[in-house]
Amino acid sequence: MIIYPQRPAIWTLLFSLKGSIIPSIWRKVLFTVLISSLVVVAEGMLEGHKLLLTATPFTLWGLTLAIFLAFRNNVAYQRFWEARTLWGELLIVARNLARQSLVLLPGLSREQRLALVTPLIGFSHALKDCLRGEPLGAEARQYLGADSATPALPTTPNALLGQIARRFMEQATASGASDVLKVELDQQLTRLSYVLGGCERIRNTPIPYPYILMLHRVVHIYCVLLPFCLVGSLGWFTPIAVCILAYTFFGLDALGDQIADPFDTQPNDLALDAICRTIEISILELLGEPAPAPLEPVDGVLL
Repeated sequence: MIIYPQRPAIWTLLFSLKGSIIPSIWRKVLFTVLISSLVVVAEGMLEGHKLLLTATPFTLWGLTLAIFLAFRNNVAYQRFWEARTLWGELLIVARNLARQSLVLLPGLSREQRLALVTPLIGFSHALKDCLRGEPLGAEARQYLGADSATPALPTTPNALLGQIARRFMEQATASGASDVLKVELDQQLTRLSYVLGGCERIRNTPIPYPYILMLHRVVHIYCVLLPFCLVGSLGWFTPIAVCILAYTFFGLDALGDQIADPFDTQPNDLALDAICRTIEISILELLGEPAPAPLEPVDGVLL
């Protein structure tokens, strides 16, 4: 996730490359500018025949393309925002369970409470690693080791959640908690299951590929043919106009691709590492344990 000042200077807004989509699309934009420059040099002539195109079809085509890009980007942003909502829910539930372990299970020793609650930190890291297609990292193993009865840890968030739930119910039973308190704990654990299922739904159900393929093809064809439409009226200013329009269409296309998978590690994706660190800090603070410092952005990007 890109971290930016709340009131950036106009110079930063116009010329800063940090947080811009330009690094992802500059080759495509440069290619269209080169084509438009060749068209201008050739003055739209090939073997004595004009290659100029009228603006009317490009106007209608560009309007249709903009509508489709806006629709795709809206869908991508809905996926991004739903993912952020689910991870916010994960933070809330982790805090609730840590607090309830203190209030509803006051008889636990420090070691028992740490072994019961800190696997929630490991669960958040394990979920992050799973959504990114990575094996369990050191952070997940660090907090899951205290909860593991055997050297072999569960390797999926679903299995980890089942293990955490069993531990909570075992400790609640051993502490003599009433059925009402057990139901309250189970409701929080059920919310974790909904978070897991929602993240898996977003991860495993991408935007239909034919729709993305069509948009990519249309955007590229439109930007390549655009100089043949503009050279008759703009002349040597054609490459500038093509550069601006190509930046707009290629940028919207690339931005939609990035936020459609919010769990990746690109600059515009969710800062899952930072959210996991926030969960870690929240739980350890509630338990009265030393907590690490929050993660800081590197070059304006927080992962």
